[in-house]
Amino acid sequence: MNSKKTAVALGLFDGVHLGHRAVLRAAYEQKQNGLVPCVFTFPPESVLRKSGGNGGYIYTSEVKHRLFADSCGIADVVSPPFEDICGISGEEFAEAVLHRQLNAEFVCCGNDFRFGRKAACGVEELRDFGEKYGFEVRTVDNVCKADSVISSSEIRRLLLNGAIEQANLFLGEPYTIIREVSHGAQLGRTIGFPTINQLFGDGQLVPQYGVYASRTMADGKWYPSMTNIGVKPTVEYGGMPLAETYIHGYSGDLYGKTVKAVLLKFIRPERKFSSVEELKIQISADISAAVSII
Repeated sequence: MNSKKTAVALGLFDGVHLGHRAVLRAAYEQKQNGLVPCVFTFPPESVLRKSGGNGGYIYTSEVKHRLFADSCGIADVVSPPFEDICGISGEEFAEAVLHRQLNAEFVCCGNDFRFGRKAACGVEELRDFGEKYGFEVRTVDNVCKADSVISSSEIRRLLLNGAIEQANLFLGEPYTIIREVSHGAQLGRTIGFPTINQLFGDGQLVPQYGVYASRTMADGKWYPSMTNIGVKPTVEYGGMPLAETYIHGYSGDLYGKTVKAVLLKFIRPERKFSSVEELKIQISADISAAVSII
């Protein structure tokens, strides 16, 4: 058994949105009672990809874990493969994972939390198991914003429609991309606008294709930037969707480094231009628009 007594936040926490953060905050506040706050979740790459994902998962595990620590103050994360847990009963989960593995004294979740084989158990069963195995259970109500209940499905809809400002409001901070910079065709460098390329995860939701005003952290400093999400139709890129970002005022080599970029405002949809020269003119206009917004 874990020697530390813990307060455990339960959930998939796909978008780490304001509703999720209310659950995470309930666990974090137990620090004042001497408990170590931790998160029990699953890698979204396995859960949502297997189920079809309703458009895909919002954040990769890397982004989720960084947000847990940096934005929610919870660095202890338990995230086993979904396949290792999905076949056990609700009571087995409560006894083996919450009680024995995590030594939980406090467990919190949303009102609609389900667990156990075939999601057979809910909050009432969790309370019963808590009485049996010695942990308190607290549920957290839905969070509403702008007369809407905040949910991952609603945030997916907003991202797919390019409504990035509304999505950011529901997320509690700007939509975040944290990925290693990969090599591309380096066309941007040859036409005077060097960019970095970041691929999305396999099965991850890709926001609406188009140009966004963004901010990017490079070598420990924030820079205004312009991010194009899509497939580069003008140059017939032909690969998977990616985020291609021009970092205004930065000069350096970021290949192979993990870079953080956040999307702030949708500028225009992606389109195919008749020539590279026309593309250059539009990129210059997009950069000016992005910098003026930021």
